[in-house]
Amino acid sequence: MKNILYTSLGLLLLTLSSCNDFLTADLKGDYTSENYYTSAGSATMSVNAIYNSLYGTTLWIFGDVASDDAVKGGNAGDQADINSIDNFSATSDNGVLSTFWQSAYETIARANNSIANIEQMSFDKTLKNRLIGEAKFLRAYSYFNLVNIFGEVPLKTSSDQINVPLSTTSAIYKQIESDLTEAIDPLPASYSSEKGRVTKGAAYALLAKVDLYQNKYSECVSNIDLLQALNQYDLVKDYANLFKSGAEDSVEVIFGIRYVNNDEVSLGNNLTVWFAPTTEGGYYFDAPTQSFVDAFSEKTADGSTDPRLDASIGRDGEPWFNNTTFSSSWSEATGYLVKKYDQDDVTGLSKSQSTVPYHIIRYADVLLMKAEALVELGSEDDLTLAAEALNKVRVRAGLATTEETTQNGLRTVIRNERRKELGFEFHRFFDLMRWGEDATLNALGSDFPWTDPRFYFPIPQAEIDANQALQ
Repeated sequence: MKNILYTSLGLLLLTLSSCNDFLTADLKGDYTSENYYTSAGSATMSVNAIYNSLYGTTLWIFGDVASDDAVKGGNAGDQADINSIDNFSATSDNGVLSTFWQSAYETIARANNSIANIEQMSFDKTLKNRLIGEAKFLRAYSYFNLVNIFGEVPLKTSSDQINVPLSTTSAIYKQIESDLTEAIDPLPASYSSEKGRVTKGAAYALLAKVDLYQNKYSECVSNIDLLQALNQYDLVKDYANLFKSGAEDSVEVIFGIRYVNNDEVSLGNNLTVWFAPTTEGGYYFDAPTQSFVDAFSEKTADGSTDPRLDASIGRDGEPWFNNTTFSSSWSEATGYLVKKYDQDDVTGLSKSQSTVPYHIIRYADVLLMKAEALVELGSEDDLTLAAEALNKVRVRAGLATTEETTQNGLRTVIRNERRKELGFEFHRFFDLMRWGEDATLNALGSDFPWTDPRFYFPIPQAEIDANQALQ
């Protein structure tokens, strides 16, 4: 069986020989939930469709543009709704909010449908339970994003729920925790052929992140310990190699989005189209800020610039792709562009067909989460262990081990490392929100519209109009 292409539309589209064949073929049948779920194969395909719904993520608008790492970028007149996210003036009719909401609930609806129907089927128990576990993970991931962008949202866990009132954030987190906990046992630690599917380690990692976001520090550390006991993950030697085609199979990647281009289907990473310069057919959005560049003031042990900076963004006079040199003129907004999802051209392919993956969770993130949770626990032993986890990330980047030993000192270093290590992987805004008002105002300015317990974007008007329980 081919490797799962878990956020492209690949596995579904690969069943079609060509567009012409599809358009001229006679109708073979009318599938419903009642007549579709008839075999292990159809159950597997229904779960594949959940992965497929993750393709085309717009999480960057919230994680990057809403933070101090980036501004909208692009042509000044394009995508005005992103500007409203950037300056926190978005209203319920904002198209970006509506698009993200619809996409997340489409994933949830597919997961709900798969879970309900597969539970009623009779086939190999191990496969059946694994598929349900995958679906529950993907549902949990979608709700995790929703609760961190919108706060209280309708909690739908079955396909027949339509008009559902808002649930509290605590209730949503409780459902996320339940889904992930139930997913852990049936999920394998790894796959021999269907790489890209959810693993046991992915469930532990996301559960640890959910714990951290709720200040459940002991639980966060425990789940990371269980992940590490699987002996599946490590840091790669060269940071830049994480952002090249083929990096999806890296020992550092725990869960992410893969992209494919071949003779049967061409579904590249559309982040490249959003971020690349016009010279490559891109729209040069998500422009990195000077503030992000300045975060790399610490030199490596040999006096060089932190290699993560030029692996993450394009800077004037520095190497770009295809043996070219980056020009600040390519980015009207800031003079910088995102580099992580671009790649050298491949014969016959355009930038819109990049196969560089997007990593949702990787091991460096997990190490920094563990370091942060240990610092917040705060005992002398915890601080020592926190520094050990932190230093693994720093040393990989060529930095000296930290000399900080106090809780406040280590907290500052860890937060700075998260920004540098995970830049343009769509974490920064969410980190600021969970670190609280002081950290947020320091990063985003004193005019940021902070409201306890944190800032949330408004629920889309389309949902309010359609959901009678919200009227």
